[in-house]
Amino acid sequence: MKIAVDAMGGDYAPKEIVEGIELARDTYPDITFLLYGLTDQINKYLKNDDRIEVKQADEVIAMGDEPVKAVRSKKQSSLVLAATAVKDGEADAFFSAGNTGAILAAGLFIIGRIKGIDRPGLATTLPVVTENSRKNFVMLDVGANADTKVLNMYQYAMMGKYYAQNVMNVANPEIGLLNNGTEADKGNMDHRKVHDLLADDGDLNFAGNVESRELLNGAADVVVTDGFTGNAVLKSIEGTALSMLHLIKDNIMAGSLKSKLGAAMLKSTFGNIAKAMDYSRYGGAVLMGVKAPVVKTHGSSKAPTVKNTIGQIKQIIDSKMIPELNDYITSHKDHLDQIKDSIKNK
Repeated sequence: MKIAVDAMGGDYAPKEIVEGIELARDTYPDITFLLYGLTDQINKYLKNDDRIEVKQADEVIAMGDEPVKAVRSKKQSSLVLAATAVKDGEADAFFSAGNTGAILAAGLFIIGRIKGIDRPGLATTLPVVTENSRKNFVMLDVGANADTKVLNMYQYAMMGKYYAQNVMNVANPEIGLLNNGTEADKGNMDHRKVHDLLADDGDLNFAGNVESRELLNGAADVVVTDGFTGNAVLKSIEGTALSMLHLIKDNIMAGSLKSKLGAAMLKSTFGNIAKAMDYSRYGGAVLMGVKAPVVKTHGSSKAPTVKNTIGQIKQIIDSKMIPELNDYITSHKDHLDQIKDSIKNK
């Protein structure tokens, strides 16, 4: 198994990327890594090159670069070369913590989308924090497409089902549609159309509409939404979690000796809360709908997050989810064409 890595992508690259890859290398003995970037900078942090090949990339796509233009013009960048390695069959997956738009563009234009999927979507795994049979859930799209059509969201449900089955090991995942109410007639016209399509599909275990306030309570195994809403909800969840942890800490530190002693007694409890809300434990966002695993983690990721994301990529490759999804989409081409026609005629 080989993973191509954009070693220059991310706020703390290449140091944290290299250190994270070494942690992953020591954890997963069946993975070889191709690290693309400025070799002099990478080698400065590389302690052991066992199963790590460093590849020179003369250019770097910065966080502020215009994504499509950067991918097309910076052919020798670490991001483009890593994606090209997957396209050429030199690697099984592409990983980066860099420019999100450029990663999406590389996934689309270099690696290529699965035939039958109109717009790939970003899927991320989030925790369920209440007592529930579900430990986590997957949500997509969380930012690949700001303008999402009815057909796109229907296809996200199909792909989310495969991710939950193959990577999260959920036998018959429940699929929910993120909406502003649980009733079937809630939402705008597009959401009502998506609701009806999902409800009429016998291959999907559709649980109906779900509200954002119920997401972390385990409302569904797969939550489908448009990219604009999904990205806003994701950032709201992450921001709220960080704010709550800071609020608790600040109140304890500003409190009396009694509150500090109480906090000391509950240290393990607070630790468990922080651990449950730590999004870095759940890996990165997967670009669903392309021909090979393309995984993007937070730009601010440190070494442990990089290592966790590599574990996620290994699960995706081991599960053979993407080739199976490709076969499924191909075998359901007639059904998808009918769905397209029905949307156009409504």
